[in-house]
Amino acid sequence: MKWTEQQIPRQDGRVAVVTGANTGLGFETARRLAERGASVVLAVRDTAKGKVAAARMNGDVSVRELDLTSLDSVRAAAAGLRASHPRIDLLINNAGVMYTPKQTTRDGFEMQFGTNHLGHFALTGLLLDLLLPVPGSRVVTVSSTGHRIRAAIHFDDLQWERSYGRAAAYGQSKLANLMFTYELQRRLTAHGTTVAVAAHPGISNTELVRNTPAVVRRPVTLLAPVITQPATAGALPTLRAATDPSVLGGQYYGPDGLGEVRGYPKLVTSSPESYDLTVQQRLWAVSEDLTGVRFPVGRAAAAA
Repeated sequence: MKWTEQQIPRQDGRVAVVTGANTGLGFETARRLAERGASVVLAVRDTAKGKVAAARMNGDVSVRELDLTSLDSVRAAAAGLRASHPRIDLLINNAGVMYTPKQTTRDGFEMQFGTNHLGHFALTGLLLDLLLPVPGSRVVTVSSTGHRIRAAIHFDDLQWERSYGRAAAYGQSKLANLMFTYELQRRLTAHGTTVAVAAHPGISNTELVRNTPAVVRRPVTLLAPVITQPATAGALPTLRAATDPSVLGGQYYGPDGLGEVRGYPKLVTSSPESYDLTVQQRLWAVSEDLTGVRFPVGRAAAAA
């Protein structure tokens, strides 16, 4: 059976926080959750654009400022969410940047690694205790088929200070998303409530490609009707990971078409490198040190 938006269960009484929800995949994810009855928080960098997006949605939708390039902003957003929401059912780490020119976040991290991984790592750690007591709660992190590009976590030059390749840096950040999910799930297992799941949208026609080099962007634009899918379809793997009752912690969802480029969401497998337990744990430790965020679930719980 093809999984479609019609199979999203009712979400009445659930609170969903979606990062990067003012456009593209995040917008479609938030819109459908709100239509199914969830109270949705659009966690966005530009609150003016967030309010415009919220006005286009039906249901209980609010806006919270969140700039993932700043750990101060992440902490402020988490504090605001804690003050306004005593519980969270769904945390969807969707926001991201892709193929940016070499630049750093406000905290000095390489932009793609800092935004896509470290910002979401910190946000999740600061909010996780609001999810842990909630039956059926989930942390869904959006990765990419790009995690296979030069698939490695470059601990010897994590911030790409010696050399920089925008595609390889993006691949590292998306590989980190998966490794974070798998290690988080291992730590959550002893709690029996919250699970961590990952998803990817295939190749979706969104604003994310705006930083793609022109030599690549032009042919992709011409071939878009054939090799891409609209954001409405690209959001389906995330929505399935977030709402399908059959989903299990540690799973990864993507399109079912050739090369996982487009299609209906199904259970998929990530690269062999993404399952390296030693690297997952090392990345976790480094991420804690870089962000200063410690999670309320530790390795002892994971081994229990």
